[in-house]
Amino acid sequence: MGTKVKKMMFILSKANIDNAYAAFIMANGARMEGIEAEIFFTFFGLEAIQKKKMDHLHVATVGNPAMHMPTMIGGLPGMEALATKMMKKEMEKLDMPPVSEFIEILSDSGCKLWACKLAYEMFHLKEDDLIDELDGILTVGDFYNRADQDGCQIVFI
Repeated sequence: MGTKVKKMMFILSKANIDNAYAAFIMANGARMEGIEAEIFFTFFGLEAIQKKKMDHLHVATVGNPAMHMPTMIGGLPGMEALATKMMKKEMEKLDMPPVSEFIEILSDSGCKLWACKLAYEMFHLKEDDLIDELDGILTVGDFYNRADQDGCQIVFI
């Protein structure tokens, strides 16, 4: 018999809408089950916690095999906007909150939200650019140190 999952740590590297919601839903589900949860936003995943960008995330139509459309079609002007609009409409039907509201829900539930120090510096961000709910800016080493316990799982999204 394995060790019970006590903590889930998600690394979000891309802030397209489907990746961001995957991390948010999994972290929220962990919290609902009484499991600790943390999300580490790195590289383009930082867009999900930038005040000006978080509610304007898109669905990637080019190079996304789940879209089941040729790359040439996905790259046509307006296709990404259309796919994003359709996905948001379906999510609204399921009462999925917008990114900014979901971040609040996660934070209120005790989910820790971390920005990657390297990516933060690389993109020349300032603390004012990021959400108020952010628990801090960590190095990769700091993040791994937070995972140093039995029953901890790390998922890269």
